[in-house]
Amino acid sequence: MGVDYYKLLQVDKNAKDDDLKKAYRKLAMKWHPDKNPNNKKEAEAKFKQISEAYEVLSDPHKRAVYDQYGEEGLKGQVPPPDTRGSSYYSTGDIPASFRFNPRNADDIFAEFFGHSSPFGGMGGPFGFGGMSGSRFSSGLFGDDIFVSYGDGGGDWHRTVPRKPPPIEKRLACSLEELYKGTPRKLKLSREVVDSSGKTVQVEEYVSIHLKPGWKKGTKITFPEKGNELPNTIPPDLVFIIDEKPHPVFTRDGNDLVVTQKISLAEALTGYTVHLTTLDGRNLSIVINNVIHPDYEEIVPGEGMPMQKDPTKKGNLRIKFNIKFPTRLTSEQKAGIRRLIGN
Repeated sequence: MGVDYYKLLQVDKNAKDDDLKKAYRKLAMKWHPDKNPNNKKEAEAKFKQISEAYEVLSDPHKRAVYDQYGEEGLKGQVPPPDTRGSSYYSTGDIPASFRFNPRNADDIFAEFFGHSSPFGGMGGPFGFGGMSGSRFSSGLFGDDIFVSYGDGGGDWHRTVPRKPPPIEKRLACSLEELYKGTPRKLKLSREVVDSSGKTVQVEEYVSIHLKPGWKKGTKITFPEKGNELPNTIPPDLVFIIDEKPHPVFTRDGNDLVVTQKISLAEALTGYTVHLTTLDGRNLSIVINNVIHPDYEEIVPGEGMPMQKDPTKKGNLRIKFNIKFPTRLTSEQKAGIRRLIGN
């Protein structure tokens, strides 16, 4: 059959007119060349294919030819069973054959949306032109667009679907998850519009692979996974990484910070720190220095993985909370003086 127009529009062969419009609206806005500046050539080809598929399937006569004879029938290579209302031409071998000449993709888009280039550009092969007396408000993803034609035949208005702001959700993660990296599977409940135009609730799962070193505020976007409402493009769903409090460590950028409670005697005579790391290793850090209230022991490479290069890590910073005695006897005071002097 050649090109599968149903597959291109992502609809089944029983698709109604509303199904085709909904499919074309979504795909045309996704693949419009002005929205794909980084892969414009691919987008132009896809955009033309989508427009051609919509033109054929939305026309009962063209669709009947396509369903029975496929793309070859549209090209006039075989006669259709009924071509009333369609154009004719002679191929030579087959007299009075149906012939389909695809329209300009921009023209179809402009008729559907009221503007051939709602994403910004006003010129070029996919730009806007030739519609004098037209006026537009803001872009496709801002306020609704109203189009007026004043060249005779009266004014008419069309509202273009707009895309609401993203929906943001907090995703709480443990420091262990952000240290090692781990997959997460999330269940979504959202509303979608079915083929009859009715809003129904569906449940689906999305997967996120937490990368080692991701920080609080990191965003993961799932395009158009918000609630689907009539005449709107579903909003993007954005998960924002947040960090759960940890019983031992706090995070400071790429560093991990831990505070140890020690006695005055330990601060003066030496202390060994025992820690279990976020990936389950046991660390023992021996400190022979005198530990004063502002002292900080730094262990290189035992912090969080760096987001841009997880093979590198920040530092582990150990702080101390020294417990001073609330009172000393005369003998204790005298003993301290003899040991450490004035």
